[in-house]
Amino acid sequence: MAATDEGEYVEHPLLAPGFIEQRRYQRQLADTAGDDNTLVCLPTGLGKTTVSLLVTADRLHTVGGTALFLAPTKPLVQQHATFYREALTIPDDEITVFTGDVRPDDRAALWDDSRIVIATPQVVENDLIGGRISLADVTHLTFDECHRATGDYAYVYIAERYHADAENPLVTGMSASPGGDEEAILTVCENLGLTEVAVMTEDDADVAAYTHDTDVEWERVTLPDSVIEIRDAINEVITDRLEQLKELGVTNTTSPDLSQRDLNQMRGELQQLIDADQSEGYEGMSVHAEVMKLRRAVELAETQSVESLRRYFERQRNAARSSGASKASQRLVSEPKVREAMRKAEAFDDLHPKFRQTRVLLAQTLGIGGGERVIVFTESRDTAEALTDFLSESFDVRRFVGQGDKEGSDGMTQKEQGETLDAFRAGEFEVLVSTSVAEEGLDVPEVDLVLFYEPVPTAIRSIQRKGRTGRQEEGRVVVLMAEDTRDEAFFWISRRREKEMESELEKLKGVADEVEEELVDSQTALDSFDGDAAADSADGDADTRSATTDDPATQPGLTEFDAGDEASGDGAAADTDDGVVATADADDDAVEIVVDQRELDSAIARDLSTREGIETRLETLAVGDYVVSDRVAVERKSVSDFLDTLTGGDRSLFDQVGDLARHYARPVVLIEGDGLYEERNVHPDAIRGALASLTVDFDVSVLRTDDEGDTADLLAVLAGREQTTRDRAVSVHGEKSAKTLAEQQEYVVGAIADIGPVTARSLLEHFGSVEAVMTANQDNLKNVDGVGEVTAERIRDVVGSDY
Repeated sequence: MAATDEGEYVEHPLLAPGFIEQRRYQRQLADTAGDDNTLVCLPTGLGKTTVSLLVTADRLHTVGGTALFLAPTKPLVQQHATFYREALTIPDDEITVFTGDVRPDDRAALWDDSRIVIATPQVVENDLIGGRISLADVTHLTFDECHRATGDYAYVYIAERYHADAENPLVTGMSASPGGDEEAILTVCENLGLTEVAVMTEDDADVAAYTHDTDVEWERVTLPDSVIEIRDAINEVITDRLEQLKELGVTNTTSPDLSQRDLNQMRGELQQLIDADQSEGYEGMSVHAEVMKLRRAVELAETQSVESLRRYFERQRNAARSSGASKASQRLVSEPKVREAMRKAEAFDDLHPKFRQTRVLLAQTLGIGGGERVIVFTESRDTAEALTDFLSESFDVRRFVGQGDKEGSDGMTQKEQGETLDAFRAGEFEVLVSTSVAEEGLDVPEVDLVLFYEPVPTAIRSIQRKGRTGRQEEGRVVVLMAEDTRDEAFFWISRRREKEMESELEKLKGVADEVEEELVDSQTALDSFDGDAAADSADGDADTRSATTDDPATQPGLTEFDAGDEASGDGAAADTDDGVVATADADDDAVEIVVDQRELDSAIARDLSTREGIETRLETLAVGDYVVSDRVAVERKSVSDFLDTLTGGDRSLFDQVGDLARHYARPVVLIEGDGLYEERNVHPDAIRGALASLTVDFDVSVLRTDDEGDTADLLAVLAGREQTTRDRAVSVHGEKSAKTLAEQQEYVVGAIADIGPVTARSLLEHFGSVEAVMTANQDNLKNVDGVGEVTAERIRDVVGSDY
């Protein structure tokens, strides 16, 4: 590192004078991270971000290029950007924030002018897939909260691209809790390409000077009889449903206290029945879904609040009334015992004992104890909102939650989150009631009390939460636990997992050399794999098979095969440029595939973007999912999606294909997955008829693939054939057809109380116009086929009620 050790503060050409406090353990970690790709483990609140900052400053000073810092949430990104701008002498406009709030075209322009980019991973992932940015000049990449680097999380893809594309790469992964065991830690390291492990714990002398005790206290509360009655009524229904599942042979227990593992195993056995095309599997899966909903209701009653339960029941009632409601939702709200529990919840006018205990603890801390700040964590947004309202009667309280969710909560905007945290830091209010959004790394000040409204069974989150106290002076951590409830189970799970985590960190520290050796060996094995060497080898049948069967270049016909385009009579239509909206600007030696933004839910675009010789570009396509030339566009359907379009939906398959065929000379429908004739209760002849119609009526090619990887392979071959062999350009055409007047009328009426398109057509055919439907009284509405008492009442409620 170029920073000097003299004085109380770190001195460096790119660091603001007198800003970064000199801490030996941070410098030691930074020295290690500056030399190799390193996992940095440090307890929460002790300056992991400072470690990365020191590495970034040195890399930019000595190597140049750009630094990229990734954090999982928008509030974290904004917080880190503020810190970097204060800590560095780099002009503020060269330290850029990339989140979804910044337009993609603006990000592409800003990237080239930035020395440091601080971003959410999803945005960078999209920009890489879309070809808007390049990681070639990035000389330091930081993954904050790097324990997330598992599965298909964006960190994994970005790391793969970085190691492949960067000319001078260096990676730093940071976490207070990298994993629950050695295998999890190794997985994170391998996914990010880390070969060094640098661990500091609170037992290290240099670290201990900056930490204080955070002993955990467990406060037990007893549920009142009225809440127990509500819980028991719901548990009776769970027992009944488990009896039904027991008759199917997928469970041996009818106890409502069965574990989540038991439920998962039960679901797996039901899926096996479905896969064997046994109708009992579908029936059982619906009952299983009902059990899951009921268990959630019990959990809310026991561990959260009756107010949370009331809100949950209301959402279930709304879901049961909606068009296409599941049988599980309908059964749940119609079950007499559940309806009785709902009535008791509505009539409950007392406080959940956790509410009272929370108020007592806050009074002790802020009143008697003379404290200044408290954070209350809860798993439920409903509880956060109810607690904020309740505690505001006695304290200065604000909530801190994520952005809006699918269950209808307004949430908080990024600006509101930032303003709330700034006000809390400035001491403008006493109590922050937060959901899990504040757990990971947010720089809230040290507080006098961290209160867990419920035990947290995940060690990572529990450690992160406790990191909010005990930084400057002794702090207090209290966990509320309702007796004889799931809280107690979570209590023991939490204790066990935290001990495991502490043990693993200590073990990791003690065997860091061995872990690093295993990581290096693993990386060496991956790096040593060379397809060219295998192809050139003259030894062994396996190498010969690889060269002759797996390499498209050795198989004439994949790209050279000529079906006689000119003979088809479509040559003139294929060559026309009419309707071109945009033309690709791919490199001469690469083929380009244009991907619809909505396809990012699959791994196909990520897969394609990592392949040599392929460039991907993201657009919001009006027609099709993938465009591989000026004449070939692909509409991708999973087997489930394909069957859905045959049985209903907002826009039928044939509407989509009709648009595709109008704008592309060689339209393709790609059906992905197995079980086309087995997955749903759709007659095989109906499926065959749809396939025949696509081919004969729409002149569309229908292709099949096994999975997403197979789809990516096929798209790559299609693009190569069109652009390399046929020398065709890529261009995006067309737009969706405008809805006819009748379709618009059906849409308007179908939106009333979610009655759907079928009932909408019946109403319009009966009354003759949208206006007549809207003014019809309830009795006249009931004269329409498919409209009963309940539907007629809902229509009148929507149409006639005050706004």
